Amino acid sequence: MSARSSLTIVLAAGEGTRMQSSLPKVLHPVAGQSLLAHVLGAAPKGADARLAVVIGPDHKAVADEARRIRPDADNFVQRERLGTAHAVLAARDAIVSGADDLLVVFGDTPLISAETFSRLRAPLQSGAALTVLGFRAADPAGYGRLLVEDDRLVEIREHADATPAQRAIKLCNAGVMAFDGRKALQIIDAIGNANSKGEYYLTDAVTVVRDLGWEAVVIETSEDEVRGINTKAQLAEAEHVMQARLRKAALEAGVTLIAPETVYLAADTTFGKDVTIEPFVVIGPGVTIADGAVIHSFSHIVQASIGRKASVGPYARLRPGTSLGDGARIGNFVEVKAATLAAGVKVNHLSYIGDADVGANSNIGAGTITCNYDGFSKHKTTIGEGAFVGTNSSLVAPVKIGNGAYIGSGSVITKDVPDDALAVERSPQTNREGGAKRYRELKTRSKKPKDG
Repeated sequence: MSARSSLTIVLAAGEGTRMQSSLPKVLHPVAGQSLLAHVLGAAPKGADARLAVVIGPDHKAVADEARRIRPDADNFVQRERLGTAHAVLAARDAIVSGADDLLVVFGDTPLISAETFSRLRAPLQSGAALTVLGFRAADPAGYGRLLVEDDRLVEIREHADATPAQRAIKLCNAGVMAFDGRKALQIIDAIGNANSKGEYYLTDAVTVVRDLGWEAVVIETSEDEVRGINTKAQLAEAEHVMQARLRKAALEAGVTLIAPETVYLAADTTFGKDVTIEPFVVIGPGVTIADGAVIHSFSHIVQASIGRKASVGPYARLRPGTSLGDGARIGNFVEVKAATLAAGVKVNHLSYIGDADVGANSNIGAGTITCNYDGFSKHKTTIGEGAFVGTNSSLVAPVKIGNGAYIGSGSVITKDVPDDALAVERSPQTNREGGAKRYRELKTRSKKPKDG
């Protein structure tokens, strides 16, 4: 397959009005990645694989997402909406440039796989002019039926036009197609618009191929794989399917998921060996978890790396830019953001560590906060190796705590602390004899009702 060049045209111009959202449909996420990103990730790659994305007018965000995922992508704008074949021809210049195979896919089918695209292209090597992707629908109502005779596809009959016998057919059109690249433009240009809407439908390519005496065939896949997303309900259904796939892959890779159905993963989550994920954990995009790490219940992690045998949670939040070294421990109700915690660091409870570097084997006591934001800018806290920060301390950035330094509990540290120094900053305690009694008496008198 790699010897054949390919052009993949991704149709991504839909407004997605049924999503009830200002966000273009293909930018809605499943498992932490846009619908479009999933499709582009599955499309053929390599020196012989080109990619064209057809977008709607004023959809710069879609163009930017396409190039973020695939810098080699060319974007084409469909300015009029005259049907799927018309949308494909928005990328005419890419088609004219030539390729052995032309794939036409949709940007709202996030569950489709690279393996299916490969299977779709395979019949073209044996002389087929067109391959259509089909599926067996549990409820085929509303889908176009694939009419097959002698192992050849002869027509796609829309549900409204189908006879009762044809409606009984469960083999349905998924819309995804692969064309012989040398014949593709001739086929698509021959599609007419003699229908009630005056639009150019890609499904008519089958009839064109048949009339030209060429061969069209069907490749089948599962219904789940070709789920198109048009509503938030369908988006949720796709998320459900994707999460089941990701959990299955994690389990097969040796990850221990104690209650898999309660764990949510991102499409790009990577695991080392002997990782354990306890129930009710949410892992967002950009997370790597190394060998032997344990993620305890009710933790939320996004764009973070977790070292070997590190421990996170329960009830921990790791925000973007967090890096935990080997054996680091993040306990309950701890939040970490844009911070590097070296090997053996302990932040066991009730703390916020943001915009910080924490040296190896340091201990951060409960209630410690790095005060990183002054209302205008973020500032950095640096804590040296083997430092000890006592309970309920506030470290006002920018500030440096030296190697082996000790911060007394309850301190507000605003100045750098040298290596091995002891820093204590507290207001003097004053005890006023009888003060509490006098305060209570004052409050009691003030609450007595006044004479009327």
